Amino acid sequence: MKRLWSRMGVRAASVGLLVLGLTGGVYLGQNRDVQQQSADAQLVLKANEDEMRLLKARQADHAAARAHRVVAEEAAAAKAATEVQSAASKARKLEKEVIEAKEAAEAKKAEEAAGPVVYTGEIPESCNEYSGSRKIGCALMLDAGFGLDQFPCLDKLWKKESGWNYKALNSGSGAYGIPQALPGSKMASEGSDWKTNPATQIKWGLGYIKGRYDTPCGAWSHSQNVGWY
Repeated sequence: MKRLWSRMGVRAASVGLLVLGLTGGVYLGQNRDVQQQSADAQLVLKANEDEMRLLKARQADHAAARAHRVVAEEAAAAKAATEVQSAASKARKLEKEVIEAKEAAEAKKAEEAAGPVVYTGEIPESCNEYSGSRKIGCALMLDAGFGLDQFPCLDKLWKKESGWNYKALNSGSGAYGIPQALPGSKMASEGSDWKTNPATQIKWGLGYIKGRYDTPCGAWSHSQNVGWY
């Protein structure tokens, strides 16, 4: 009887151990599954984080590229605007120069077409043997206080210088008019019409001669000696 209970106890203990082992195995198996699932979840999470970082990096690259394009486009637009403004300024300047040149040409043409300013002063009888600018020169010379004997010298001097042509221009030096004033604009001291008025030119020339050579014959003598006066 004791042997029977002893065998039954051993069997019960064996069964208990077997059940315990199975239970522990199930638990260990479940624990491994949980750990594996946890590891898999961490891998998925890490992969998601890596993907998010990659996505953010790409977005940052795209944003930088867009910003670079915007800056480049703005720089190009600013350069183009500057070039357009410069071209417009040059065009306006050129247009102004063309207009001024045209006006100057028209004014010169009008002056040439109009001819010399008509002399309205008195002409002494002693000067009637001359004509044109020479006649005016004779009258103005007498009016300036020189004697009639000085006119042959004045006549030869200005025949040599300009042929008594009020439009005479020395292309080399720029001297202009009957007395060949250099520059011609000096004669403006006698009148703004110095380009077209023989009387204005002659008055200036006589003043120049008087101040530098005393008389027309003094100027003519100097011209003969050195070639100019």
